[in-house]
Amino acid sequence: MAVDYLVIVVYLAGMLAMGWWGMRRARSKSEFLVAGRRLGPAMYSGTMAAIVLGGASTIGGVGLGYQYGLSGAWMVFTIGLGLLALSVFFSARIARLKVYTVSEMLDLRYGGRAGVISGLVMWAYTLMLAVTSTIAYATIFDVLFDINRTLAIVLGGSIVVAYSTLGGMWSITLTDMVQFVVKTIGVLLLLLPIAVVKAGGFSEMKAQLPTEYFDPLGIGGETIFTYVLIYTFGMLIGQDIWQRVFTARSDRTARWGGTVAGTYCLAYAVAGAVIGTAAKVLYPKLASPDDAFATIVKDELPIGVRGLVLAAALAAVMSTSSGALIACATVANSDIWARLRGIVRPEREQHDEVKGNRAFILLMGIAVIATAIALNDVVQALTVAYNLLVGGLLVPILGGLLWKRGTAQGALASVAVGGLAVIGLMAAYGILANEPVYYGLLASLAAYVVVSLATRPTDAAVLAAWRERLAGRGTEPENASETVSEQVPAAQ
Repeated sequence: MAVDYLVIVVYLAGMLAMGWWGMRRARSKSEFLVAGRRLGPAMYSGTMAAIVLGGASTIGGVGLGYQYGLSGAWMVFTIGLGLLALSVFFSARIARLKVYTVSEMLDLRYGGRAGVISGLVMWAYTLMLAVTSTIAYATIFDVLFDINRTLAIVLGGSIVVAYSTLGGMWSITLTDMVQFVVKTIGVLLLLLPIAVVKAGGFSEMKAQLPTEYFDPLGIGGETIFTYVLIYTFGMLIGQDIWQRVFTARSDRTARWGGTVAGTYCLAYAVAGAVIGTAAKVLYPKLASPDDAFATIVKDELPIGVRGLVLAAALAAVMSTSSGALIACATVANSDIWARLRGIVRPEREQHDEVKGNRAFILLMGIAVIATAIALNDVVQALTVAYNLLVGGLLVPILGGLLWKRGTAQGALASVAVGGLAVIGLMAAYGILANEPVYYGLLASLAAYVVVSLATRPTDAAVLAAWRERLAGRGTEPENASETVSEQVPAAQ
């Protein structure tokens, strides 16, 4: 394993080096939180694909393939569909808003009354997303170095916190591009063909496995519908995803770059399911489906290649973890802390903005690592996060973008009723049940429509300012002076 260890160590050292490089570039709030809104199509596509394809998509996607065959692709496939829908229908308008958080968008649309409540829901979602990604380090480092769970979480989490704190979105963007390349080579170009060959090819796989393993709908219609509801719609409204949209240098980049990333996700989904199916042929009696990825990598790949593929799994976890971490810190700082203190932010030194956001990333990173150590059930934590996100925020966000009659009171009622309904239904039906998100979403929609129609329409001046921002003619929330670094050509 010496060569494999060397590959991993070089990879981790490279991540830290890019964090240091990003620190030199992140000199303003815009540079630190959204990479100066200057990413070109290539970097935008790569980093967007990197953040949405995390440990659950890689390790979990292979596990679903092991358990259900080709239909195990549906979880990651619905993530790709959500990214495609976001890119084609909404990303251009989102990019033109020039905001930093989803709650700022809600304030612009509804007149400044929805921020704190929506911020709390979004913070809970991004925190749990970062926690579940961080827990995945335990699985990977256990395969690599045979170290205990707590040390693995601290080691992996500390590296992500370090480079994220140093350079903010610039560091995360640079590391995500590397992680995108590593994942593409490790999973699509190496592990996929090797796994199929080791399993004897598709003809042998079909001969060895039941026919339902090759049924595209074998996982079940209700499960597919739930995936669409949670993951496809979740892609439309998550702060971690929107914050990447904010990095695009133009609405055209956001639309076409996101479309490329979404298409890549669809291919990644199929690849994971095929790898899992091959693993079922090779190891029919694994204790857990989630062991399929690590087992096939450890036993079937040659030296050096094994290290690269494990680095790909590590890259998948790190990209999601870092994206969720900066989203969590941005929401905590901008949408909760500043508002609760009653701060009306005047124009400030850019260095102060960067310093404050850097402190929040460090603080949230410590909280994420501590929570990950204390938490055991990853699936339940992630389910709670997505149920709250979709049940509480989907309706007021999409309603604000699509229905001009929606009001601030309707939005607040939708967040409160949807969120409380989801929590109550999870207590009644169980965290992993489908009913909480089904009925919570319906309750949120009903509250939004009824209360909006029962209250006065949004002020015409607010709607006029909103339309100006949607058209790209508004200004950013803070009229901070641009730094010299923002005058360089846009990154490609």
